[in-house]
Amino acid sequence: MAGRLQDRIALVIGAGSIGPGLGNGKASAILYAREGAKVFAVDINPDAVEETRKLIADEGNICTTHAGDATVADSVRAMVDACMAAYGRIDILHNNLGITEIGGPVDLPEERWDRLMDVNVKSMFLSCKYVLPVMAAQGAGVVTNISSISAERYAGFPSVVYNTAKGAVKQFTQNVAMEYARKGIRANCVQPGLIDTPLVHTFKDAYPGDWDAVVRHRHAMVPMGRMGTGWDVAKAAVFLASDDAAYITGVSLPVDGGLSGIFTTPAEMPDS
Repeated sequence: MAGRLQDRIALVIGAGSIGPGLGNGKASAILYAREGAKVFAVDINPDAVEETRKLIADEGNICTTHAGDATVADSVRAMVDACMAAYGRIDILHNNLGITEIGGPVDLPEERWDRLMDVNVKSMFLSCKYVLPVMAAQGAGVVTNISSISAERYAGFPSVVYNTAKGAVKQFTQNVAMEYARKGIRANCVQPGLIDTPLVHTFKDAYPGDWDAVVRHRHAMVPMGRMGTGWDVAKAAVFLASDDAAYITGVSLPVDGGLSGIFTTPAEMPDS
């Protein structure tokens, strides 16, 4: 039985995981492939993206890998050229890159502001800069950018650059959607809430308190009683890329277990 994305070409930027387990980009690449897409998986870490490729190949699906830095124009141009050389078209552009920084405008170092804005926003600008002409020539394409519910609200702790960047991703995506709506190209955001990914657990060693208590607290903050997983984000991305969402463009879809419906600010994490 053909999948919802049969024979489409999905360029997934940020397709590796920063540690053991499934991040949003890795899960999305796998699910695109399960739905019949041929995946061109990109990550700055060649070992991480190779692990994604192996998981896809072990299920009998198709994936080609490419190592590149999505914050550098020449690197992005090269990854788009490589995808075109491999498959001849790009039907889905999935921008998954995202890092976080804690701190307000006074204590956050300028270089960390610049780095996060490059990774979280500039990478999406550059990928669209080089992929949108391909999609426009095809007369069809879907762009899915991973934002966050932090684009909408304070997270309960100072994270001014992360929230600013995710808000920028939302508005960037809406602009792309409106500009290209009559060219057969749709663009949407997925806005994850609290997702239990390897990135979250990279903070464990730096956290001086009870990390298990932090994890329990994150689960408890969500109205549904649990954090989401990479699969939850991936399922939303597949839906937006599929013909089931053919009349949907310019939207930001929360995937957050109801967290964005809470009007009060979530409590701080347990004391360290």
